[in-house]
Amino acid sequence: MAKTPETRAAYRHFLRIPTRWRDNDVYQHVNNTEYYSYFDTVINEYLIREGGLDYERGEIVGLAIETHCEFHKSIRFPQIVDAGLRVGKLGSSSVRYEVGIFVEGDDTCAANGHFAHVFVKRPENRPTPIPPRLRAAMEKLLVSPA
Repeated sequence: MAKTPETRAAYRHFLRIPTRWRDNDVYQHVNNTEYYSYFDTVINEYLIREGGLDYERGEIVGLAIETHCEFHKSIRFPQIVDAGLRVGKLGSSSVRYEVGIFVEGDDTCAANGHFAHVFVKRPENRPTPIPPRLRAAMEKLLVSPA
């Protein structure tokens, strides 16, 4: 049985992302792989802006360990998407982000899924506690489990 798509009210942070000509595939809708790019974009924009993430020179970075996406309706270029973000689970060195992709002006998501990071210390890439500023930014988006 298909899951009912979530609404915007379920998310705490939004980023407007224009689709690009190249996002469409031969079926004339945004290709499934592009949704993961939207996930990456909303997550990392938030971590950089709110959490001070320095992905180029920082000693600690988040590495993707799991992704998942469910599709509910098609998106096509030149539509604008609003990527909604929340944190579903926050551990000592890992986090599970939950993302909803909405067509501009639509209250129900076109797709939703999750993306998990484990934070590591470079260059060893060994798990390490999430730095305080990043943790504080994530806590702002933390939702209680259903």
